[in-house]
Amino acid sequence: MEFLAELIQNPALLITVILTIGVILVNGWTDAPNAIATCISTRAIKPQHAIIMAAVFNFLGVFVMTMINSSVAMTISNMVDFGTDVKASAIALCAALFAIVIWATAAWYFGIPTSESHALIAGLTGSAIAFHGNFSGVSGAEWLKVVMGLFLSTFMGFGLGYLIVKAVEAIFKHQDRRKTNKTFKHAQIGGAAAMAFMHGAQDGQKFMGVFLIGMFVARGQPVPDSFNIPIWLMLLTSVIMGLGTSVGGYRIIKSVGLDMVKLETYQGFSADIAAALCLLAATLFKGLPVSTTHTKTTAIMGVGAAKRLRSVNWGIVREMVLAWVLTFPGCALVAYTVTRLFLSIFVK
Repeated sequence: MEFLAELIQNPALLITVILTIGVILVNGWTDAPNAIATCISTRAIKPQHAIIMAAVFNFLGVFVMTMINSSVAMTISNMVDFGTDVKASAIALCAALFAIVIWATAAWYFGIPTSESHALIAGLTGSAIAFHGNFSGVSGAEWLKVVMGLFLSTFMGFGLGYLIVKAVEAIFKHQDRRKTNKTFKHAQIGGAAAMAFMHGAQDGQKFMGVFLIGMFVARGQPVPDSFNIPIWLMLLTSVIMGLGTSVGGYRIIKSVGLDMVKLETYQGFSADIAAALCLLAATLFKGLPVSTTHTKTTAIMGVGAAKRLRSVNWGIVREMVLAWVLTFPGCALVAYTVTRLFLSIFVK
């Protein structure tokens, strides 16, 4: 109630909150569907049920993991510094969020599972550079965590996907295929729930970090090194993510779950478990901000490559990799341009 009262009295905070909610909603369009793509593609669960499950486990991931380790939110909140000039810093942050929405919505429109996490990091960085006119507002130490997370999600996601599906095939080699299909159909629902949980743990924390940056900026306060995340913010973040998934996630589900690799139930289970383990390791290890999209898709590639390299649609993979490569400079450039434009218009 105190926060709602502050929203009414502080227009800069209100605008920042609206844009942050927009970014979280777009994350539901572009990132959250990856958590449930494989279980839908193998028909282990109906899309409507999968979306409800994703929303529930997103919230649980946000809530439980934040209680255990909120370092991902801290990493994002300390990545950039917009200073204490309330008007100018609020405009710069709003420009960054606006640029992220533009970039992610364009990717969603074309059905490309670009990383909302990468867009978030790039957008904040580009805006901070435009705000200061140099790199003084960007934390090199926090950016190093981004690079570490990028390599971890690529190699660990692919490697675990390959190893887990090989282990599953070896263990169930002599079992009746009809029985194992039924077993893995249920197991894959559990794997998708684990992925949704870890999506909330990772991406939920990232956007709560941005939300809290906006609160401190609008108040003219420096962002502290550590802070407590309120439960109402955890609930709001997970609900908005779930809404975004239900509104527009099917294009991404098709690209990841159907077009890239044709998966059987045991393969979908292997990809989900591999990606969830990778996300868990990144979250607990120094709060590395890892992309859910990047991790899930590389795990699927590893599972497909375990069968044979030709089973992976490398044309779709090339499109995804190109989107990932372009996201950092592309979204940062958009954020830089929008920030300079906004500052020139609204700050005299």
